[in-house]
Amino acid sequence: MTLRIAEIFGPTIQGEGALIGEATVFVRAGGCDYRCVWCDSPHAVDSAYRETWAAMTSEEVWAEVLRLSGGQPLTVSISGGNPAIQDFGRLITLGRAAGFRFACETQGSVARPWFAALDTLVLSPKPPSSGERVDWSMFAACLEAGRSARRTVMKIVIFDEADLEWARSAAARHPELPLYLQPGNPETDPEMPVAPDALADRLRWLVDRTAGAGWFTPRILPQLHVLIWGNRRGV
Repeated sequence: MTLRIAEIFGPTIQGEGALIGEATVFVRAGGCDYRCVWCDSPHAVDSAYRETWAAMTSEEVWAEVLRLSGGQPLTVSISGGNPAIQDFGRLITLGRAAGFRFACETQGSVARPWFAALDTLVLSPKPPSSGERVDWSMFAACLEAGRSARRTVMKIVIFDEADLEWARSAAARHPELPLYLQPGNPETDPEMPVAPDALADRLRWLVDRTAGAGWFTPRILPQLHVLIWGNRRGV
């Protein structure tokens, strides 16, 4: 069995969510069951890029992670696209045996048994601005599949007021999950520069709208990698 891999890169830092700032090697899967209108990784989603994805065995992916990390155990983040449409169980088994930690971010639309072997499962349901609609029964199935993961959190990208209100309802639906919110980046072209002031304005708005409304549950974080490197791939 082979995996469809859009890219493997690092070590770098995790730029968002519960593991922000942590040294990480990224394994980005190719393919997704969603088509979010503001997707920042179309090269890992759109089938038009399929010819650029590598067919790799779990052993080949693991060998590349070892090469990049120099064999030093760190966190491996499995992302996409939606990595849950593929079977990363063997890769996790190989890495965990060598002392590596594994995180996965998925929208919660496909449940996998290998979620249980993760150190961190990040469920990131997509708000209304994405153009997608969450199936909460599948989200619950993902929670159940990851019940034995060391940690499960929820992360939501916020673009506007409708997204923010939706996030509050999602948090009320799953109050047991630590919640991370981040402002969305409307500029996704890797060739276009990102204006730090504009990103700071969006972050300030999100802080004002949550803390100002007395909603103190979520942690508000930037996309740190965007602030540092803009929309460049492979960082």
